Amino acid sequence: MAVRVHALTRSGGVAAFVVGGLTFAAGTIGSALLLLAFFISSVALSRAGKARKRALVDIGKAGARDAWQVLANGGVATAALMGWVFLDHGAAASAWFVAFAGAYAAATADTWGTEIGTLAAKPPRSILTGKPLATGLSGGVSAPGTAAEVAGAVLIAILTPLALLLALPGTPVTLHVLTSLMLPVFAGGFGGALIDSLLGATLQERRWCPACQRECEVDQHGCGTATEHRRGLPWLTNDAVNFAATAAGAAIAGGGWSLLR
Repeated sequence: MAVRVHALTRSGGVAAFVVGGLTFAAGTIGSALLLLAFFISSVALSRAGKARKRALVDIGKAGARDAWQVLANGGVATAALMGWVFLDHGAAASAWFVAFAGAYAAATADTWGTEIGTLAAKPPRSILTGKPLATGLSGGVSAPGTAAEVAGAVLIAILTPLALLLALPGTPVTLHVLTSLMLPVFAGGFGGALIDSLLGATLQERRWCPACQRECEVDQHGCGTATEHRRGLPWLTNDAVNFAATAAGAAIAGGGWSLLR
């Protein structure tokens, strides 16, 4: 269905089938709840202001998500969930499950921030220097985008206790365990999104269009001119940064929950 409505490319559909299949197999509707909360909300927000987003010539991968984007957002979460099943045997009090939720909280916060931030009336500013940036470029922040990041992290944090209950039907889970899940998951979500912005402003590859005399993130600019590497690590693409952000979200959430215990 996602491929038919152009939310995913064919490769993205295959990757989503693998991620979704493993997620559902691990915790049935419970673990799938967090995946669906991220995916459905992200697709819905991507539809907002489509014309304006289509006009952003400095960034790539607008439109349907491919396999790399699916794995960048869902790969770490799936790996953490496999750790919950095989290393912690589906225990109710498990840092692996919290890390799984933290990864999706980071992916949701970052995606919401990007989708809402690109629609802001004022251009974003660099998270490092405070100088204005072209809309859509990595490393930029705005008030609406930051508020959306907080909201995305809150959504996943609130859903995590319910997800655990649904993933372990019939297993007694104490109220203390359920309530202690939310703060680390929120911290992982917002922290992961923050790290995404920091990496985008520092180490992510930034290219240069000689014809338009402006920075961009694509090999071929919207004007049709081949771009040149300007700064950052050539291999650190937006997908790689997203992967790092979800890994950070998982580590912050899982580590934070372990400390709170």
